[in-house]
Amino acid sequence: MGIIFVGSEAVARGELRRHQLRTAYRNLYPNVYMPRVGTSSLYNNAVGAYLWSGQRGVITGRAAAALHGARWVDEGSPVELLWNNNHPPAGIVARNERFTTDEVIEFNGMAVATIQRTAFDLGRHLELREAVAHMDDLARCTGLAAQHVGPLIELYKGARGVRRLRKVLELMDPGAQSPKETWLRLLLVDAGFPTPTTQIPVFGENGRPFAYLDMGWEDLKIAAEYDGDQHRTDRARYAWDVRRLAMLQQLGWLHIRVIAGDGPGYIVDQVRRAFSLRETEGMAIKPRP
Repeated sequence: MGIIFVGSEAVARGELRRHQLRTAYRNLYPNVYMPRVGTSSLYNNAVGAYLWSGQRGVITGRAAAALHGARWVDEGSPVELLWNNNHPPAGIVARNERFTTDEVIEFNGMAVATIQRTAFDLGRHLELREAVAHMDDLARCTGLAAQHVGPLIELYKGARGVRRLRKVLELMDPGAQSPKETWLRLLLVDAGFPTPTTQIPVFGENGRPFAYLDMGWEDLKIAAEYDGDQHRTDRARYAWDVRRLAMLQQLGWLHIRVIAGDGPGYIVDQVRRAFSLRETEGMAIKPRP
């Protein structure tokens, strides 16, 4: 844990004087310090929170997801601990909840919730859309599936937020490659469209896939994709996007391109137009399961 340390312990060992603590180090949490020149990060905050708990809390939630490899976790996210403390400092969320030793692993000397327990907590305590985005991310990077969380739901039937967790697991999709893709998928589901398939391969004349569509309905050849800024600022990427779109259109795909600034109503209207066109062409629209 290196540069993050408990101040009183360092002073008691004679490694530092209190004056040095005040001048060369900054308070991360009560009695937990790091160098003033150090860079703040979620990892450093997680280490500090673990030390603040006397190395008895279990890191879970967003910080645990990041430790397991999730990439969409904001560096400023609070550190969530399974720990009995009614007055945690700013930046730490402590929850006195049951857990078993099977739900904890060791990570760089810290107690961290397993992937399954991390998902169990994410899905119960975050707002639904935020929870789905984090669960998409966790599933993409770890292979998490809904059935992996099932035993915990059964074990803690009466736990707070289990109903929301079940809904989150229904909506979770490891095919999402960005929070915006999750947002777009949930927008379409909420609008009443059948749940789209993610990462649809489209094959060229050589039999190899030249595109993996963000999401869509393969039987109808309707696709919806979210284009980030890199599609505009990267010249080579922009040129390929133009060629790729032409190839998709030649294969009969209706392609809805979503960019920053497009309102939800406009996006839903574009997808509805595509569905209406397919209906006029005699294609059967499968009802939502």
